Amino acid sequence: MQVFTLYEGSYSVDISKKFVPFNPETDDPKSRPASLFVHIQPFLVKLKNSLVLIDTGLGYSNDKGQLILHENIRKAGFDPDDVDLVLMSHLHFDHSGGMVHHIGEKMELSFPHANYVIQRGEWESAFTNSSSSYKTEIFEFLQRNAQLTFIEGSGQLTDEINYELTGAHTPFHQVYLLDDGHDKVFFGGDVLPEPEELLRKFIAKYDFDGRKAMELREEFGKRAAAENWNCLFYHAKTKATGYVSLTEGQFQIT
Repeated sequence: MQVFTLYEGSYSVDISKKFVPFNPETDDPKSRPASLFVHIQPFLVKLKNSLVLIDTGLGYSNDKGQLILHENIRKAGFDPDDVDLVLMSHLHFDHSGGMVHHIGEKMELSFPHANYVIQRGEWESAFTNSSSSYKTEIFEFLQRNAQLTFIEGSGQLTDEINYELTGAHTPFHQVYLLDDGHDKVFFGGDVLPEPEELLRKFIAKYDFDGRKAMELREEFGKRAAAENWNCLFYHAKTKATGYVSLTEGQFQIT
């Protein structure tokens, strides 16, 4: 199994929920009060017989009008048209914007040959949720044009891909464990978005159920250490991937 980090950039986001590019080397965080600063990095995984994308980033384009996500997939040595599965943890814009590509006033599918795999409850609630974190126009376009695979609860998608409904961050958030018989790769979405979140216990206001998210981080950390998972961290500022160990009740990521 091969894993590639598709780093889309660093951004600040305030109450408006707009993601504004932020360069830590040149931009002053004090100029953006009341903002969170996040990194965005989807992941590409090459399995034996399939090419899998996990979450899709913001869907921003470079100065040539090319989707940054496509550019990064090509840099990894693959063609975006060869993506077979797009696995979605949830549908907040910073994870789902790249499901489509905006070209001027036109919208296109970013991965026209792929199956987009989405938890059914997340899909249905995305159309009714009033939060600006959900962009309904994207989902309406997917409904008309994409190959959609809706899954429910927890289960097995293929011989190599398992999914687990967690809730916590959103009511129907899910995580994935990819296992090819040799390597195990875990994607915790926004329940485990950064390695630092394993190192300290806290309840986040941005989670639907912050206490449950905190408890799940602990649970997944222990499982990762016991089963030697390679963990993928979507919002990591330092380590995008890492293996977890647990010594005397303390987690470490290497």
